[in-house]
Amino acid sequence: MISVDIIEDIEEIRNTVSEFIGLQPELLMNTAAASVEEYLVKQPTELNPDVIILDIGLPGISGLSAIEIIKKKLSNSEIILFTIHDEPSKIFDALKKGASGYILKSTPLLDIKRAIIEVANNGAPMSPSIAKSVIEYFNQNKPIEEKSILTKKEKIVLKYLADGQSYKMIAANCNNSLETIKFHLKNIYKKLHVNCNTEAIAKLNRGEI
Repeated sequence: MISVDIIEDIEEIRNTVSEFIGLQPELLMNTAAASVEEYLVKQPTELNPDVIILDIGLPGISGLSAIEIIKKKLSNSEIILFTIHDEPSKIFDALKKGASGYILKSTPLLDIKRAIIEVANNGAPMSPSIAKSVIEYFNQNKPIEEKSILTKKEKIVLKYLADGQSYKMIAANCNNSLETIKFHLKNIYKKLHVNCNTEAIAKLNRGEI
């Protein structure tokens, strides 16, 4: 049986979730509190819950600030952040501090149950919209080109090109036909999203390859 605590300042939400958990045969509802301060007083030291559902926007000590405090006291407990926020910065901050999951308050009760079970089994549950926000964040912030996208031969061809060699000279140095070199260049342009030698060489000189 998975033991669960909840820290949520909105009474209706706290009661709804805790009552639901209490009715699940796989789960055991322990402590429910409206703030971190109240929780630290009410939570019995000898009862280390498996999972803690922790609201971010709490009065007094915030949920984000509480993660490290709770982890020091209950090192074996897994924390699921419970929030209305899906900003990537808050998600990453919570995960860095030690949270194991991140779900929205709009999450259906059955999905909250699944998240509890998942995190208790070393998973990292996230609401779909939060997972989407994380993916979009990485897509927006990653370089358009990866430094390792060119093959070894393509890098050699591009280096010769940057040195000012003609296609025929490159073909001779690589012991390839002229058509093979043109084929490599076509692939280089496609991978680097460029249209000419000058653009490809510029990317090489900027260290983007």
